[in-house]
Amino acid sequence: MEYKDTLLMPKTDFPMRGNLPNKEPDMQAKWEEMDIYQKVQKRTEGRPFFVLHDGPPYANGDLHMGHALNKVLKDMIVRHKSMTGYHAPYVPGWDTHGLPIEQALVNKGVNRKELSVAEFRKMCEEYAYSQIESQRSQFKRIGVRGNWENPYITLKPEFEARQIQVFGEMAKKGYIYKGLKPVYWSPSSESALAEAEIEYQDKKSPSIYVAFPIKDGLGIVDTDVRILIWTTTPWTIPANLGISVHPEFTYSIVNVDGNKFLLAKDLVEFVAKEIGWESYEIVNEIKGSDLDKVIAKHPFYDRDSLVMLGEHVTAEAGTGCVHTAPGHGEDDFYVSKQYGIDALSPINDRGVMTDEAPGFEGLFYEDANKAVTQKLDEEGALLKLSFITHSYPHDWRTKKPVIFRATAQWFASIQSFREELLEAIRKTKFTPSWGETRLFNMVRDRGDWCISRQRVWGVPIPVFYAENGEAILTDETIAHVAELFREHGSNIWFEWEAKKLLPEGFKHEGSPNGQFTKETDIMDVWFDSGSTHQGVLVERDDLVYPADLYLEGSDQYRGWFNSSLTTSVAINGIAPYKGLLSHGFTLDGEGRKMSKSLGNVIVPSKVMNQLGADILRLWVSSVDYTADVRVSDSNFKQVSEVYRKIRNTLRFLHGNVSDFNPATDRVAFEDMRPIDQYVYVKLQDLIKDVLEAYENYEFAGVYHAVNNFCTGDLSSFYLDIAKDVVYIEGVDHPHRRAMQTVMYDSLIALLKLLTPIIPHTTDELWAYLDNVEEESIQLTDMPQAQDLGEQASALRQRFSKLMLVRDDVLKALEEARNGKVIGKSLEAKVTIVLPEKMAGILAAEDIDYAQFFIVSKFEEGEETKLSAEALKLDNATVLVEKAEGEKCDRCWTISESVGTDADHPTLCSRCAEVVKEYYQ
Repeated sequence: MEYKDTLLMPKTDFPMRGNLPNKEPDMQAKWEEMDIYQKVQKRTEGRPFFVLHDGPPYANGDLHMGHALNKVLKDMIVRHKSMTGYHAPYVPGWDTHGLPIEQALVNKGVNRKELSVAEFRKMCEEYAYSQIESQRSQFKRIGVRGNWENPYITLKPEFEARQIQVFGEMAKKGYIYKGLKPVYWSPSSESALAEAEIEYQDKKSPSIYVAFPIKDGLGIVDTDVRILIWTTTPWTIPANLGISVHPEFTYSIVNVDGNKFLLAKDLVEFVAKEIGWESYEIVNEIKGSDLDKVIAKHPFYDRDSLVMLGEHVTAEAGTGCVHTAPGHGEDDFYVSKQYGIDALSPINDRGVMTDEAPGFEGLFYEDANKAVTQKLDEEGALLKLSFITHSYPHDWRTKKPVIFRATAQWFASIQSFREELLEAIRKTKFTPSWGETRLFNMVRDRGDWCISRQRVWGVPIPVFYAENGEAILTDETIAHVAELFREHGSNIWFEWEAKKLLPEGFKHEGSPNGQFTKETDIMDVWFDSGSTHQGVLVERDDLVYPADLYLEGSDQYRGWFNSSLTTSVAINGIAPYKGLLSHGFTLDGEGRKMSKSLGNVIVPSKVMNQLGADILRLWVSSVDYTADVRVSDSNFKQVSEVYRKIRNTLRFLHGNVSDFNPATDRVAFEDMRPIDQYVYVKLQDLIKDVLEAYENYEFAGVYHAVNNFCTGDLSSFYLDIAKDVVYIEGVDHPHRRAMQTVMYDSLIALLKLLTPIIPHTTDELWAYLDNVEEESIQLTDMPQAQDLGEQASALRQRFSKLMLVRDDVLKALEEARNGKVIGKSLEAKVTIVLPEKMAGILAAEDIDYAQFFIVSKFEEGEETKLSAEALKLDNATVLVEKAEGEKCDRCWTISESVGTDADHPTLCSRCAEVVKEYYQ
């Protein structure tokens, strides 16, 4: 008889190697064929909704690691919710309007000027759909489960129609208005921008100190005094119409070599050092409020510059006298308005100076900096020129600097309902918690939202103009345009005449001849995505409003989180989300932004082609995503190693329960040995901890808990001990069945707990299980932790000490191996003496301690009787000796009972009994 054939060795066809890059596409094809998304929805129908509303990625370009991080986080949440008592539909979407698509077509050689607006828009639409197809296939390759056949797309007519209705509802409440005031203007995009489209980068700018002569001092200040201002935008000097001072500041008149200058008292010393005044004398002091309406002269134009009082003036830098150009600054605009001064903005859409700036017309504004500075110098008004590098607003699409420019734009009023917005923020749950402060402060401090754009690829602003120039924006016109867009799409705005777009027979007193024109601007794309709570959550039958969660990058506090909040509170008085969760940016291994020029870009497709989507997903679960996340090949190498350990643990568990039927072979907890009970308790702890981590969106907690359980509790402890029972004992031995019960429940629990993270792997192994009904693990629910009461607490306490002793025994065995006392641990006899703090923990006879320590013989001894070779460690004194007896051919333990059975002289008595009972 071959004794090895009597061993109950693991049996599994689940392969050790994942081979994920090749297997995953086949598995995804299978999911598609079985329509797994719809099967999950059908199974959870009737449960409470959990809606994670997908923030639309922009339909342009291949996916980067930020996309992967974002979508995997969403997928893990949705998968977890659908397995924990919720109906969790996931409808992906795309943002499809805006400048980048226009620019992409131009870069491809499309001559915009040769096409009509409608023709160009049609090309934009086709391009957007091509990008959607590409990105959709890439998202599916990551394993993101969703309603990919019916996503939401912001260019679809039904979405555009709902967006028009949102605009109309805001207009009806008086929140939409047209006004002339400075806005961020991008000369590179030739369009106004909203705050969400601004990013800050360092820029080198001229820094100039300029003197404005007094024309009329109103008896407060003499005309031989000049007011000193400081600016970093010399090109705005031609637009200067005033100087702002703070009413509460004290202003000094300083005599420098016979020249008198007026500036804030607190800044005199600073300015003297900056300009290089070697000596100066303060000859007078004046309260800021007394300077009201003093008249200065423009440095080189024949016009006045009025002194105005403004609370926006600070003493942090400059001179305390602020050059005021109402056409190029928000504070400038409002303070000038109070004094009846209209905005002057002598610059066109492309950033070129107009004839309203005599002497500088035709110059690009940055070139005008030099020309204006030279003119000031010629006039004797320039006191100092230097250059500074400072943080300056840039167009986040073109990466070029922006300017403030007063133009007529459409705005959404924030001031009108700011308190409602702040109250909605207070009622929202934020993860991480600092998100609340960030969004609250942004909304508290933001100005009105400029929603008009001077582009063509977007949703038109549905406003008509009468012959007298009056804007027409009524319930009737909005409803009519919305229905036209729903039926024909928004392209008709650019194809049809205004009269055809209006309701039949429409009349207006401002158009006696029945002639109308239409607005040519489009809406800010943030209005598109900010309307999805209506165009998607409300319009679709498979979703609900408000959503339970919005999850995007931390940049969306000023973007989608903000615009969605604004439109939702404006029309319904509530936030469109109950919770907000944000993640950081993906950086390279050194913390730098990824860029092609640096050659440090890691793309998801490469990771999946080399390692597999489950490795990418496992990596996402391993990181602290609430902060910026570093990505490197070494990260993926580490995660791959963890994956290998988890997979091998699952494989080992599966192999050892191949002959276990949970319906008939299960052993009750109370009938298990303490060692099995302890690991079963640890399994319940794992389930509880992992489910709690999922609930709190702490995926790194899931990752570490599962990894620790697999490598610590199972692989290096329980499964190592189990071999002596599961392989060796008879098939139905109660100890074997007890261990198989723990293994089987651990396997099922681990598979389910890991399904939101590595669904390809868990579904692959699920197909190898014999005793499950569901065709996919995705059609199951999460395990629930059993409450094992006080017994669980006692087991934890007992084994916490036993494991410390075991650690010391393992150290002693390693020392003995190194000293050639033994080879394998089964050759050893271990004698242990415990210190007082551990006294009595080995007294109970309900544990086979030789098996526990994986040695052939164990004794608890007395310290006085131990030889000098004993090793004194932290929690035990351990003596390792060679065990007496012979090696059993079947279980490999050293036993004095080997040879006592005549029929099986090379077996120990235990193995001889098993062979006789089961194999003879």
